[in-house]
Amino acid sequence: MNRSRAADLSLLLVAMMWGCTFLIVQHAVRVLPPMAFNSVRFLGAALLLAIIITVFYRSQWKEMNLKMLLHSCVLGLFLFIGYAFQTAGLLYTTTSNAGFITGLSVVLVPFLSFALLQHSISKYTWFSALLAAAGLYLLTFSGSGMSLNRGDLLIFVSAIGFALHIGYTGIYAGRYPALPLAALQMAVVGLLSLAASALTEPVSDPAALFEQLTRPHVLWALAVSIGPTSAFAFWIQTVCQKYTTPSRVAIIFATEPVFAALTGILFAGERLTFIGGIGCVCILAGMVVAELKSVPPKVQSEAV
Repeated sequence: MNRSRAADLSLLLVAMMWGCTFLIVQHAVRVLPPMAFNSVRFLGAALLLAIIITVFYRSQWKEMNLKMLLHSCVLGLFLFIGYAFQTAGLLYTTTSNAGFITGLSVVLVPFLSFALLQHSISKYTWFSALLAAAGLYLLTFSGSGMSLNRGDLLIFVSAIGFALHIGYTGIYAGRYPALPLAALQMAVVGLLSLAASALTEPVSDPAALFEQLTRPHVLWALAVSIGPTSAFAFWIQTVCQKYTTPSRVAIIFATEPVFAALTGILFAGERLTFIGGIGCVCILAGMVVAELKSVPPKVQSEAV
């Protein structure tokens, strides 16, 4: 198996982890405010990666420089925009609208890839991206039609944030060691989330905050979020984007709502409609087309 195929399979594993843990996190943020949850999640992920670097890859700390710090801040800012605006938008829109509009990053990434990396947009990329977007629509709306409201603009901004994060990771992943790059951007997201929580969410007294943090389902959600779905997931993404295109990453990540839907069916008693099932098939078909017809890129080493 070549590196490009291994990278795509690893990214599919990341999408599966994100999709399968959505239900766990959703229950946790009903107790601990979303921005506060994200601050603990990403600061914890940054600390975990820092410990791994210090214990096993200590020499990588010596490779840090000002450029790497600045580029990590750029990636962290885009990732924070994705999570923050998605959270804010969910206060004013439905989860179906949010799922579809966030998934539009699948279509946005090829344009960003063309602008940032000069990757050509092949007919197969177009077809697979539009097929995945159509599948996202069918899965999230299940034939009920799209009803827009004021939160949808916020969700669209989050989609741009996620798309920019994927696009710029394609630029920076080949320049720096993956672990420090991932750790630094996790720290940026955590600090920005902490500031946003202090400015926008009600401040709990220490006793109430401790009680919220120590509830079993919150602790379980944080354990899953800090390790597998933050620290390790973004470490994997940073490594893998050296060997695949941002467009393919976006299409693979479009499978996240498929795994989320399957988790809801198996563990929350949710039902998948026939139209939703067709949507899942379209997303998977888009990923297969991208996998079979895309040409693996050369690692980007020049500044863009």
